[in-house]
Amino acid sequence: MLVRKPQFARRRAHEGGGEGERTAADTGRRRHVLTVTAAALVLTATSVAFGAVGEEDPSVRSAPALTASAPVERLTSGDLAQGIESLQKHLKEQPRDATGWATLGAAYVEQARTSGDPTRYPQAEKAFGRSLALRPADENDAALAGRSALAAARHDFPAALDQADRALRVNPYSERALSTRVDALVELGRYDEASKAVELADGRRPGLPVFTRYAYVRELRGDVEGAREVLLRALNSASSTADVAYVATTLGQLDWSRGKYADALGHYATALRADPRYVPALEGRGRTHAAQGRTEEALNDLEEVVRRYPLPGQLAALGELYEASGQREQAEEQYELIGVWTTLARANGVATDLESALVEADHGDAGQALEAARAEWSRRESVHTADALAWALHANGKDREALTYAKKATAASPGYRNASFLHHRGMIERALGDDKAARRSLTAALELNPGFSPTGAREATATLSALTGSGPREDS
Repeated sequence: MLVRKPQFARRRAHEGGGEGERTAADTGRRRHVLTVTAAALVLTATSVAFGAVGEEDPSVRSAPALTASAPVERLTSGDLAQGIESLQKHLKEQPRDATGWATLGAAYVEQARTSGDPTRYPQAEKAFGRSLALRPADENDAALAGRSALAAARHDFPAALDQADRALRVNPYSERALSTRVDALVELGRYDEASKAVELADGRRPGLPVFTRYAYVRELRGDVEGAREVLLRALNSASSTADVAYVATTLGQLDWSRGKYADALGHYATALRADPRYVPALEGRGRTHAAQGRTEEALNDLEEVVRRYPLPGQLAALGELYEASGQREQAEEQYELIGVWTTLARANGVATDLESALVEADHGDAGQALEAARAEWSRRESVHTADALAWALHANGKDREALTYAKKATAASPGYRNASFLHHRGMIERALGDDKAARRSLTAALELNPGFSPTGAREATATLSALTGSGPREDS
């Protein structure tokens, strides 16, 4: 039986050899990790002032006017920071403006999400509380919709759904509530209901937030071409540079996930022409360069992304690229920083079990990975949590049980196709000795997206080669 082992000795003191047996190089590396950790926390604090690291612009234009229905999710970091500053000044002068407090809370939620600073979430919670103290809930859909978005950002999706429903009873046309309701149903794995919710949202408030969610629901249900069609229409209707960057990046992510790297790069180029500092597009370009084997270009992009936004997904992407290129110490630093962010996020009310399960299964403590994955599955039964639980079980040698969840993650219903999920299933099947099934799953992963992960794709290719003695298309 093949059991996936942690790739780095993050807990080597528990594996034989005490603290006194570390080498000087190891001690130096750990000091460097602490230095990087401190820097990350400083960067996070800086993001409060400027929206994101490196986003300050001395040629400041007038702060945008934020309203309760403002699409804060699509503002640039600089605009968002300026809007928050303007609102804070306004609320000092007009502290009984219930709508202003709700809008400030929504802006804090978005700033936390994009800057990686979870300390904004308690501030958002207080702002929504101030709004509701000034205007009761049965008249205050803005605060209720904001609370829904806050709960979703903290990964409390049952609460997000409840608050969205409350907001929609007050205002059935609240774009924020309609959109967050779709998000909550998706994350809870209630895909049929999510489809109905996005159709309702499209009927009531058609626009980019709803269109992009419509596309994602279609992708989750296996309709990739339908998702692409929706996004292309959305891109054609986008009027602002922020909207163009947002939709073009979403198209790039969709094409990257299907191994269409040239098309993905074209979309990322469109996004970066619209907004040269748009980090999701820079990240997408970096991941695409990595998939193409253009390691130096990929590192340049992803290092810049992490410098500005040290969030778990970005840190893991850079870490795996370092690992694949033989830079083990640099890779481990990124994984250590994920732990730092996770601790900070938990302290501010964010449920991080899904992220923790995947990172620990691959790069840390298998037991902690399984504990986190089981906890997350108890809260929401989505394809993503099924995959995380399958992989954590595999890391603990529980492959028979793992296969049950791997099959849920890759099932015909809802029909979502994800190369990483297929890779995980293939490795579990290989561990169980079912070589035929393993070849089928690993082949499917590599045909879908041959560069889905610097380390995962390498492992899938090597395992498939050992099983077949040839390339990924055999036995497909």
